[in-house]
Amino acid sequence: MIKTIKKTCTFLLFSLIGSVYAAPLIVATEGAYPPFSYLDDRGQLAGFDVDIALALCEVMERDCQVIAVPWNDLLDRLEAGDYQMIVASMAKTSERSERALFSEYYYRSHSVFVGDPRRFSSTSPEALVGKRLATGEGTVQAAFLQARYPHSEIHLTLDQEEALQLLVQSEVDLVLSDSINLLSFLQSDAGQSFDFISEPLIDRLLKTDAHIAVSKSEPVLVEAVNQALMTLRLNGTYERINRRYMPFSIY
Repeated sequence: MIKTIKKTCTFLLFSLIGSVYAAPLIVATEGAYPPFSYLDDRGQLAGFDVDIALALCEVMERDCQVIAVPWNDLLDRLEAGDYQMIVASMAKTSERSERALFSEYYYRSHSVFVGDPRRFSSTSPEALVGKRLATGEGTVQAAFLQARYPHSEIHLTLDQEEALQLLVQSEVDLVLSDSINLLSFLQSDAGQSFDFISEPLIDRLLKTDAHIAVSKSEPVLVEAVNQALMTLRLNGTYERINRRYMPFSIY
């Protein structure tokens, strides 16, 4: 009798898990951070993060909807239950870990300054006293600038795309961002007058790993994401997506 009850409970548990995971998975990305997420010529979400999200859903055998959410709203809306997962080039910090669960890293990059190379050769705090520096609000780059450049004029924008627009319009002197995002900008028509000013910056405030954020109510999903990431690496899907957007490995 006891064995029968145990078998019944086990069956019900796996049935419940199956029904939960049959529900569509809503995934948020930023939508304004090329080549990771942006709107293509048809107005559709595209980019490395978008393709990774869709590939993860396929491996996990989940129906998936990817939506664009402003950077500063990403964690708030995750906590509110608007979606279950964020794939948006997000660094894992102690503050963010209080609000979400995080996967293993899915790519690595570094932060660099970009600007007019005819005007700048050094990006030390002493060299940039009084200079106008821009980056996206709520990013690790924002925390770095505020902590390390107290005598510069810091401009925090809605996203990195807006920061680069300010640079093009000569409203700021330098932009600090992820090197891969900036490479996409430098290869565009708008970026032809600019170049990397600094070497990749190494600082404890500048995290180099990007992680997938998951709702704290979904611990099983984090494990599923980690397993799916490993599968994408092993079956060659990750490399194909990588080379679709970057000419070098970012893992």
